[in-house]
Order: sequence, then structure tokens, then C-alpha cells
Amino acid sequence: DNLKQAKGSSEILSRALVLGSIQSGVEPVLEKTGGEMSYDIASRLVGTSFTLEHYLPLAPVVNEALSAVITANQVQKPDIWGDRDVVLPIDADAESALIAVWDSGVDTSLFPPEQLWRNEGEVPANNRDDDKNGYVDDVHGIAWSLHWDSERRLLYPIGELADDTSELERQSKGLSDIVAAVDSEEASELRKKLSALEQDKVEGFLESLRIYGNYSHGTHVSGIALAGNPFARLLTVRMTFGHTIIPEKPTLELALKEADGLKASVDYMKAQGVRAVNMSWGGSLAGIEAALEAHDVGDTPEERKALARRYYNITNDALRGAIADAEDILFITSAGNSDNDVKFDEFYPSSYELPNILSVGAVDQAGQETSFTSLGKVDIYANGFEVDSYVPGGSRQKLSGTSMASPQVLNLAGKLLALAPGLSTAELRELILQGADSRQLEEREIRLLNQKASMTLLERRQSGS
Repeated sequence: DNLKQAKGSSEILSRALVLGSIQSGVEPVLEKTGGEMSYDIASRLVGTSFTLEHYLPLAPVVNEALSAVITANQVQKPDIWGDRDVVLPIDADAESALIAVWDSGVDTSLFPPEQLWRNEGEVPANNRDDDKNGYVDDVHGIAWSLHWDSERRLLYPIGELADDTSELERQSKGLSDIVAAVDSEEASELRKKLSALEQDKVEGFLESLRIYGNYSHGTHVSGIALAGNPFARLLTVRMTFGHTIIPEKPTLELALKEADGLKASVDYMKAQGVRAVNMSWGGSLAGIEAALEAHDVGDTPEERKALARRYYNITNDALRGAIADAEDILFITSAGNSDNDVKFDEFYPSSYELPNILSVGAVDQAGQETSFTSLGKVDIYANGFEVDSYVPGGSRQKLSGTSMASPQVLNLAGKLLALAPGLSTAELRELILQGADSRQLEEREIRLLNQKASMTLLERRQSGS
């Protein structure tokens, strides 16, 4: 996988792409700081210089060598996941199970009305808060804007890119495949596109990919969560992710609004009786510090670090406290795709050690750890490789990432709750973990999701055996 990723990266490189990335992501920062830069930016520039002067001239030779090694060592991996899956029949002795997807938004038109949670106290699309709960038209859930103001739309607004969704869909698939070392037709197309991209087009192209990623992410996650469970009822909580190369400027006001929005989102799910929720997202201390540097906030690096810590603590403490206080909800979160230690890097919420949270890493079709999955605090692993689900508009797409692994755990939680609605959060978490298979890696042991085994454990529990 690492060799395939190296080959994929070398194939998309061009002088225009490299310089375009610096022009859009670094130059604006240095213009504000007068040339002063952090270690991260300095090391990036050194790496860029090496790439331009030494790597790019040799890229064709590198590609040829990598291709030869990859071709000579092809491995056909078995797919273990089909035999582990469980589909609940429509006539099963089961009850409705309320689950939630807390993500970038959902195209609710793709799912049967009976699989969507419905707020009976709200009249659709009348632009009023009929049930006086503080949210307008929250028929299937709630939404927040980028600056944490309440919104009505449950699907991320794609704006002027709406006419290009079919092309962006293929490009988004290609990007996912490049990260996951999948040599697909879409990945090949995207590599060709990126390698020929003009320098002044780099920023706009990359940002359009981010916009489409935000637009499709929550819908894809939701399709995974609902599959094979006619008793699942989906409640949507939409948050808005940024898409610009230069991130939003962190401020105290925004940190406080985000903290309030995070707590309000958990309170909303508690009030409706949600039992399990998926969160394929996260934040980090390093991300806030980088955003502050991008806007030249802080007179010294030490001042910037202190400010980043302050803002991080506001949102992190709010989220951690809200989750800890929602004992009846199992929070399921993706570990991340940065091949990093989430505890060391202070990444929330996947680093939380709480009795009502599960952090999910990604393995491939054979149950082998992917090269991208984050580490440090992973409770269980699920398939994060070429997972098929819906994207807005109704197409289906195979995407990879811990974002795709995490909702498979929610999927199992929804099925367990449908068959046994009286399960406590601790019992639900225990059934998921106890049913998982142990797999020994070189230096540690991991658990692989096994729906069938967890269902068997539930049957034994119910029969008293």
C-alpha cells in the first residue's frame, strides 16, 4: 500500500501543482507575517525545494521502478466482510431504533420515509418553529452554518458547483482512491488532471473538491449506517466543514459559539431519544494553531500556542462534557486518516476515554490495517476500503477512509437496538466489542467488527444461555 501511494503521489506531481499549492497555501501566510514562519511551514518549503530540484526530474524513473515492484508483487486479498454481515428481515421481531448521523449533512430524499426520524410537532417548510424547541423546520433534524448559526438545510449547500456534480463525483472518488492506494479509473483520471493543472488553477480546483467532499460525505455515511436495517430511524445533525485552502480565522467568539453548538447538538439528540450516533469528523490543537498562523494572530509563537490552547480547550471541554453527560447515547467516531497518534496529537473526539464512546479505525477488505488509519486510541476496526454507499442525487460510490469504517459500527448498534431496545449503553458497547475478532499485528492486538458474532451474543443473552 505504501508503494502504491508513493507511485500515485509521484504521478500527480508537476511543477505547476507544487508551486500552485505554495502560492495558495503558504504565500498568503508569509505576506501577513512579513516572512516569519513556523517550523511546519519552513519544513514544508524545504521539502518543496527538494521536490522541485531533485525529485521531479527523476519522477518518471521512480514511477517505472515502483510499477515494476508493484506488478511483480501483486496480492489478491480475500474479502472477509460479506460473511460477517447481517441483514434484518422486514418481518423480524424488532422495534424502531433511533440513530443519528452527525456530519456534513444528508440528502434525506434518498432514503425511505420510514427510515427517517420525523418530528411530528413540526410542519414542514413553513419557516416556523411550530413545536417551540428553538429550531425552525427541524422535521428530520437540525443544521449549523460554518459560523455555528442555526440553519434549516440538512444538505450541505454546494452552490454554483451544482451543475458539475457528476464530474466532481468522479474526481472525489479518484481522490479517495489515491489516499487509499486504489488504482482505479477515477484515480488515473484525477492524476492526469492534477499533473496537467495550471498553477493559477490549483487553488480553485482543490477547493471545489473539498466542497463536493463536504456535500457528499454525510450522505455516504448515512447510507452505510442504514444498510440492512429496515428498523433504523435516522436523525440528522449537520455541521459545516470549511473548504478553503486558508482556513477560517479562529476567534474567541467563534470558539464559544462552536462550544454552544456542540452542546446544543448533543442536547437535541438526548431530547429526541437517540441511542447511538456516528461522528466521522474531529478537530485538533495543531489545526487551530496552524489557522492562527495563517492569519498572523499572535506576536510570538509562544503567544500563538497559548491562544490555540485556549480556543481548543473551550471546544474540547464542551464536547467532552456533553458526551459524558449523555450516558444513554453511544458515540461512535472515526479515528482519522492521518496515520498519527490521536492522543499525542490531542485530536477530539477520537482520543476520548469515556464509557459511552467507541473510536473506529480502518482495515481493508481482508481485515488488514490500512496505511492511512490513525492510531493511539482505537477501540475497534471496521472495513474502510472501497465501501459502497449513496452520494447526493442517488448515485452510488465506493469510498475509503475511517469515515466509512465508523458508520459500520453504528449500523451494528442500530441492529442490536432494534432487536433489544432495552440494552443499556454499556451493554450495547460490550456486545459490539465482545463480538469482535482479535487479530495480532507485529506490535499490538486489534479487534475487527463482526456483526454476526455480536448478534449471536445477543441471542444467547436473550435466551439466557
